[in-house]
Amino acid sequence: MEAGDGYGGRTETQQTSDEVSLQPEWRRRTASTGRDQNLTLQPEWRRGRSIASPSPSGASDEVQKKEEEQKKEILFQPEWRSSKVNASSVWEPEWRRSKSTATAYPWNQNYGVRKPVGSSSGGVQRGKNIDESRRNATPLDSAVPKLERLQISENLATSSCSLEKKDKTLPIRRPDNGGTLAVLTRTLRVNHFPVKFNPDSIIFHYNVNVKSKFSSKVGQPRKLSNADLSVIREKLFSDDPERFPLDMTAHDGAKNIFSAVQLPEETITVEICEGEDEKITSYSVTLTLLNKLRLCKLMDYLCGHSFSLPRDILQGMDVVIKENPNRCTISVGRYFYPTNPPLVMKELRPGIIAVGGYHHSLKPTSQGLSLCVDYSVVPFRKQMSVLDFLHERIENFSLGEFEKFRKYVEEVLIGLKVSVTHRKSQQKYSIVRLTPTATRYVTFPIDHTKGWKLEKEVSLLSFFNDKYDKDIVYKDIPCLDLGKGNKKNYVPMEFCVLAEGQRYPKERLDGVSAKTLEAMALAHPSERQGAIQKMVQSSDGPCGGDHIHNFGMRVCTTMTTILGRVIGPPELKLGDRNGKNIKITVDLDKCHWNLAGRSMVEGKPVEHWAILDFTSVGPYNKKLRRKEFVEKLIGKYKKLGILMQEPIWYEESSMKILSSHDLLSELLEKINNICKNSQGGLQFLLCVMAYKNPGYKYLKWISETKVGIVTQCCLSNSANQGDDKFYTYLALKINAKLGGSNVELNNRLPYFEGDEHVMFIGADVNHPGFRDNKSPSIVAVVATVNWPAANRYAARVCPQFNRSEKILNFGEICVELVGCYWRANGVRPEKIVVFRDGVSEYQFDMVLNEELLDLKRAFQRLNYFPTITHIVAQKRHQTRFFPDSWRDGSSSGNILPGTVIDTKVTHPFEFDFYLCSYYGSLGTSKPTHYHVLWDEHKFTSDELQKLIYEMCFTFARCTKPVSLVPPVYYADLAAYRGRLYHEAKIGMQPKKSKASSSSKDSSSVPPTALFEQGFYRLHADLENIMFFI
Repeated sequence: MEAGDGYGGRTETQQTSDEVSLQPEWRRRTASTGRDQNLTLQPEWRRGRSIASPSPSGASDEVQKKEEEQKKEILFQPEWRSSKVNASSVWEPEWRRSKSTATAYPWNQNYGVRKPVGSSSGGVQRGKNIDESRRNATPLDSAVPKLERLQISENLATSSCSLEKKDKTLPIRRPDNGGTLAVLTRTLRVNHFPVKFNPDSIIFHYNVNVKSKFSSKVGQPRKLSNADLSVIREKLFSDDPERFPLDMTAHDGAKNIFSAVQLPEETITVEICEGEDEKITSYSVTLTLLNKLRLCKLMDYLCGHSFSLPRDILQGMDVVIKENPNRCTISVGRYFYPTNPPLVMKELRPGIIAVGGYHHSLKPTSQGLSLCVDYSVVPFRKQMSVLDFLHERIENFSLGEFEKFRKYVEEVLIGLKVSVTHRKSQQKYSIVRLTPTATRYVTFPIDHTKGWKLEKEVSLLSFFNDKYDKDIVYKDIPCLDLGKGNKKNYVPMEFCVLAEGQRYPKERLDGVSAKTLEAMALAHPSERQGAIQKMVQSSDGPCGGDHIHNFGMRVCTTMTTILGRVIGPPELKLGDRNGKNIKITVDLDKCHWNLAGRSMVEGKPVEHWAILDFTSVGPYNKKLRRKEFVEKLIGKYKKLGILMQEPIWYEESSMKILSSHDLLSELLEKINNICKNSQGGLQFLLCVMAYKNPGYKYLKWISETKVGIVTQCCLSNSANQGDDKFYTYLALKINAKLGGSNVELNNRLPYFEGDEHVMFIGADVNHPGFRDNKSPSIVAVVATVNWPAANRYAARVCPQFNRSEKILNFGEICVELVGCYWRANGVRPEKIVVFRDGVSEYQFDMVLNEELLDLKRAFQRLNYFPTITHIVAQKRHQTRFFPDSWRDGSSSGNILPGTVIDTKVTHPFEFDFYLCSYYGSLGTSKPTHYHVLWDEHKFTSDELQKLIYEMCFTFARCTKPVSLVPPVYYADLAAYRGRLYHEAKIGMQPKKSKASSSSKDSSSVPPTALFEQGFYRLHADLENIMFFI
């Protein structure tokens, strides 16, 4: 490592005074007392400086190296070994800083501080006998804390720094050959198609550098789009097919070309005709060989001889497979939509159609390389003439009164892509603007070198007549400017057609269109399976043509057949009307249970609640029938055996107040104060709205961060017409928010049958919408606070950098949640299972080597060493399972709930599996993919699969198992609540402030510069309850 890498390259004598002031608070306190810095608990990047001393001037490299090796044992001790002072100098979370010494902490008194013991490693480090260390890790000495099992690199400065490749810990290996536990086995088909390839083949990876040769009159060269690059590449290969064979290459649409043969590495000039005057623009194209992708490396990985996934090879093969559909279909990102003929097409509304297509990706699996293909439906703009589009899109539109509609025309046209009909061209143009004058008055300068008359300018009418023999019919309306940069390109509207393949945003669809699109996306399993099979076998699909064959690849066009195991549902615990617990069983087909004649395990009596009726003032047809509503809700509580009194306050209001956060805040404060002063406190406030309103975000932010009251919202129409099911689910949500327990497992969670306390943590990051590079990403971390039921959660919500997937300060957040657990139970959890949501396989390294490391270090600083298992839950994947026959599926045609798959289509050697934990009544069931990155509990496949499946029955707001393990499900809900807080903050900013903030890219600005961190801080009365459910 070079000087300055990791440690800053300076020794203790070179530190300046400002370095001390920038140290963490716990470090500054120790430095100010003059204690021995070498013995103080410090981050590794600080310990390296404080222990190392400068070598004598002129010392040789060998001497320095020898001295460094002699100091290595001290220099790179784990932090827990370097701390020899009392715990008051150690960093402490906010909820523990009032204590001064370790002996004063309640954790260290009579609750039994867990001492570190040796056990097997939870992960694998590169550079060792990987196979042996993954299968049978050698137990560590009992004196070594569990933190050392993460094998913190000696060269690692902080958890936020990048790790050297050799130091990274890899996900654990599968502990067995898969599970065997099952009450049923079913034959299934999966949308994975085996890919065969020649391991001796080489794919040549080239970089394509394209530069335009503009004259000095034009100005700076413009940035070329991916469409421009594709046109230039096609021209290059068509001009010289012998040296640049098109059928032997694949282009990713940007700067990468993958070839089955070597291509010339030289600079070639390519000439393209552009614009209405068909000027020839010259481009210089330079090909540079970047890499030779040897497919034998991929084969080594699939066979288990190598544990480093060759992502570059997968990328190259993926581009090769996408080449044929890229040429034959509409491509939108990673999705492809055939249109000739269309797979599925339906009109949503005038000018908007829904088109069926597919997405595919390559996956390394136990059976080898697989092509995963899945079905997708997306709305597009219909290909039609611009004039027809305006008549359909704008109500009462008339060409004779064009200026009257100019503003609306600009709104709907600018930014759309069009193609032209007056000449043969496949090029697409973006509409930049409308000309300020009518077409008859539009002129432009002409290039005299093309042989035209010597006028300085020519009218558009004469140009089209002379050049294309076209008479312009609509002379009194503006034309479209399709130019790029400073270059104008005027084309009459009558010669423009909306280009094919323009995606229409789903959020802009009206209610009817959105429901139609949803119905098309929720295809029946048999329909989805047939559509996938059709796409794979079509000529314009990923296997069509001879393109992939030229690269030595073959794709089987038959779905993989696999055996799925069905795990039996657990016995559940509910209450009866007398307050006693009863055991119930659920059916295997739907796994649904009924509360009729039963109650929650722990129902919280409701004595102090109020109603805020937003429908009582104003011209609303859906006013709340208050008396009837209250009677039904109290009646439902009575049936459940729970006391519910009449509301202590009823407030009439209007929907309009939701649009004013100031008035809404005053109203909520008033209600809270009235109830607090007269009745001693408000358990919850039931808010009834006439319709879904954007002011919902203000209501939640004000009540949950400022006032500190629990709110439950519902629509008046649902309240007036709601059946028994509506009131049951409403009661379930209210009871969970008040700290009650709706359902529990009759037996303890599998595997955790001892006396040790266990905590489950869920973490998720909610990112802003598409193309939003200003708003922060929202982190939510939830954790259980009760045991052994493990069904009540506390949550923490905080913002971080725009689109940053890594959770900043993950360890500190979890330490705070452990404090919540301790305050509720008087003891710390000795076992922790972390479920992480929202990360792809390419981010496993970040989760394992940064987030988990941050968590370990945060616990270690408190001399706290629980055993940890870290699991990633993935729901955004394309793998789908289908019953092989109707006998193998459920009544809806889906796979049975409890189906688990951990062979053939799972990872070649890492610990992962697919679990469908719910009954899919609509569309095709989507199993969750669980991937274990780190495991100190030594779960077997059966133990972990059964644990997760049974946890899915403990979700609080329904009477059936859910598709995602509850810690992750709750984290997702809490993160969305944080997103609402941010939207409330944006909505409360003055318009001028919004405009000024939008001019900056907040991805490079710390969140504190954009908003107050305290804006997301929950009120103290709500931070440890399930307010988000």
